Amino acid sequence: MADGKDVRSAIVDAMMTLAAQRRFEDISIRDIAAEAGASLADFRDAFPSKGAVLGGFSRKIDRAVLAQPLGELSHSSARDRLFDVLMRRLDAMAPYREPLRGIFAWLRRDPSALIAMNQLTVNSMRFMLEAAEIDSDGPAGAIKLQGLALAWGRVFSIWLEDSPPDFAKTMAALDRELTRGERMVAGLDRLDRMTAPLRAFAARRRREAPEPEAAYETPVSP
Repeated sequence: MADGKDVRSAIVDAMMTLAAQRRFEDISIRDIAAEAGASLADFRDAFPSKGAVLGGFSRKIDRAVLAQPLGELSHSSARDRLFDVLMRRLDAMAPYREPLRGIFAWLRRDPSALIAMNQLTVNSMRFMLEAAEIDSDGPAGAIKLQGLALAWGRVFSIWLEDSPPDFAKTMAALDRELTRGERMVAGLDRLDRMTAPLRAFAARRRREAPEPEAAYETPVSP
């Protein structure tokens, strides 16, 4: 395999194929490389670890969502835009529901992997907010992102066991989570406005504070 992009895509697909067949912790890098028709050298060039392949899968799903414009939804509320974007993300993941069940079960058995996956999810949610034309910056941005990542995890676990094609339980869960998130964001925004004068005052004091004198700044005559 000469094309790096093709190698990465083949490795991601191979990992998901194997994850549908056996426990995730029982799948080795050698297994994934063999399934992908790649050498270990190809794998090493493409990904540093099996966990990084999961990151590659997450980016693949992100790309599928981000490639779709909001269209007429760009004129709707922020909540409706985010609902649509997150449902599109679930739609993109639908062909992989069986391997994702196994991977989710593995994450619940491995706390350290769950922590790493949380960071991956936070990064994805940053782009989902951008796709929904919602700002994730500012002092409360990190809290908003982590809150959305946790909400996504709860919705995702319901989706894994929900019944297609309507996924009624999933949609109801997402609706509840976004309602809860709206209340949280409103509280954070109020707190941000209330503390803005204090932050501005502290910043002004830092700018006006004299520089500390360096030790032995004035040479001492012998």
